[in-house]
Amino acid sequence: MLAKTLSVTTALTVLVGLGACNMSAQSNSVPETAQSREDVEAIVRAYLLENPEIIMEAMLVLEERENARLGDQLASNDSDFSVGPADAEVTIVEYFDYHCGYCRRSLDWVMDQVENSDGRVRVVFKELPILSEQSVRAARAAVASQNQGEYLEFHQAMMRHSGQLSDDDIFEIARDVGMNATRLERDMESAEVDAHLARVLGEAREHGVTGTPAFFINGELYSGFAQRELEQRIESLLEG
Repeated sequence: MLAKTLSVTTALTVLVGLGACNMSAQSNSVPETAQSREDVEAIVRAYLLENPEIIMEAMLVLEERENARLGDQLASNDSDFSVGPADAEVTIVEYFDYHCGYCRRSLDWVMDQVENSDGRVRVVFKELPILSEQSVRAARAAVASQNQGEYLEFHQAMMRHSGQLSDDDIFEIARDVGMNATRLERDMESAEVDAHLARVLGEAREHGVTGTPAFFINGELYSGFAQRELEQRIESLLEG
């Protein structure tokens, strides 16, 4: 029980200290009970030598905790549009570009994760326009569309558009989903939209996103749309 209460850092430090020690000498000097710090360290060293798999288990637990912390951080900004309950068991954070073919290909799959999960999956949308100037225009329009409460329908319609999204295309789609295109064009140029896109770009760079689409599933990064790999991760989280 004592070894299980140690932090990963302490356990690793103790294990590293074994490098210059003679194992047989240690086994002979392990006390039956701990009366001092030295006794505790001797008991822990002996236990870890006999059960080295504990170190790997501890590292995996630490990695899961770090992923969970990152996942919560990435999903915590209210200005990012999301669907699904905030307390969902699985949170998918997607970084995408409206001119990315793989992002378009993943759209139906992303929406299915929410619609078919009985409230167990949440998706957070992050605009990362890296492919062209019109990608930036489309991202600005998407962010600004939240002011009119039409983000999700607008997002899907732009993602389904074939070819480049010109400004005329963007505003036509906006009108089709019931938005005021004049207001949208004005809102696209706001300082809030500038700050939003700058924040998302900074996040992406900080956490290793190098292209689109990129998915964080409970904080673990998956680059590209590897559907089966993503599904296996989600299934394992929902099962365990």
